[in-house]
Amino acid sequence: MSEAAVTVVHAGWAVPAAGLLGLLAVAGAVLDGFLTARTTGTGSSGLSQPFGEVARLMRQRRRTTVAADSLLWRIGGSGLLLMALMIITVVPLGRWTLFDLDVGVIWFNAMDVLAWAFVWLTGWGANSAHSLVGGYRFLAHGLAYELPLMFALVAPAVGASSLNVGEIAAAQQGLWFVVWMPVAFLVFCMGVLAIAVWGPFSPALGADVAGGVTAELSGVDRLLFQGGRYALLAAGAAFAVPMFLGGGAGPLLPAWAWVLIKTLALLAVFVWLRRRLPAARPDVFMEAGWLVLLPAVLLQDLIVAVVAAGRS
Repeated sequence: MSEAAVTVVHAGWAVPAAGLLGLLAVAGAVLDGFLTARTTGTGSSGLSQPFGEVARLMRQRRRTTVAADSLLWRIGGSGLLLMALMIITVVPLGRWTLFDLDVGVIWFNAMDVLAWAFVWLTGWGANSAHSLVGGYRFLAHGLAYELPLMFALVAPAVGASSLNVGEIAAAQQGLWFVVWMPVAFLVFCMGVLAIAVWGPFSPALGADVAGGVTAELSGVDRLLFQGGRYALLAAGAAFAVPMFLGGGAGPLLPAWAWVLIKTLALLAVFVWLRRRLPAARPDVFMEAGWLVLLPAVLLQDLIVAVVAAGRS
């Protein structure tokens, strides 16, 4: 994307950006509450459920455990929300962005790796067997999804001959990358679900281990962790827009509006998938990740590289 097309805004705009991410996370939580109410048949719409849960957790006392590492526990619990905030700093909202990094793709990859640390620290810091088992389950999933996710990010970077997120969005003016990089897009979406500990990657929070990494979380700590999961879904959906969905490209509406529309649409799909996909056992998914997903995304990268070389 040319310099005139992307404007780096003042750092003060980070506050509205964080607020916008919060609104997207709330939208995801409201939709999840609505879908949950429909699935369970509670009789209510479920739209107010997230707000009631926030009020409940704000009144709840923080749980403490014997010999807990409180510092690491708190860092892990709040870390997912911090990750989401850092991811959106490189996502252009139309022609505006907080940071126009030449290595924006690598920035996202660096942020997503932090999920390994934060989720595991949440499990480790509580000094609880159930929490620790949940943390190790997440690490097992991470060993399977991280390499495919990394190579999925390579495809649009090679297609655009750039690691700059804005330039990748600009390279899709004629054809969105999702059209001819479907494997990379699907693997990327899988990675977003994984770092948010969502849907098929929820065994780390499994009921069979009393909630896994969240077993000992309560009050504000639990609120930050759960809010971070929704924020990561929203940030991942937002990052997919310039990477695969043409950025702000679209008719009639301004570019920033199209970015929001596409983000909301993909976020809705992520939330909807929560109860539509079966939980993935870490050992089974590890086999699928290494024997199916990784070769598939490498083949996608090879095709993209051949096309990019032919164009040049």
